[in-house]
Amino acid sequence: MLEEKFKKLRNFLMAYFNQDIESPEEALQEYIEKNTKKRILITIEEIDKFLSEDLPQQEKELFIEDNCYLYFPSLELTPIEWLKQVQDEFKRAVDLG
Repeated sequence: MLEEKFKKLRNFLMAYFNQDIESPEEALQEYIEKNTKKRILITIEEIDKFLSEDLPQQEKELFIEDNCYLYFPSLELTPIEWLKQVQDEFKRAVDLG
């Protein structure tokens, strides 16, 4: 259900945060450099929709964990905290934050 509803977010996570990345920070920077402001705004909006979805926190975190290749304990963040940081970086990149 979530995979279909948040297909754009799922595709973003799987494409940029997979086992081939050097670091989450580099993957994030690559996304910002390779995409237009419009595409980044769409991703910000998709993250907003996901975060405000009426679902248990655990279900949201499982969705994030299942769709990206990151080990969150080493980041010292929960998946939700990490996704909010990603969103904040995007907002700074497009001068929204």
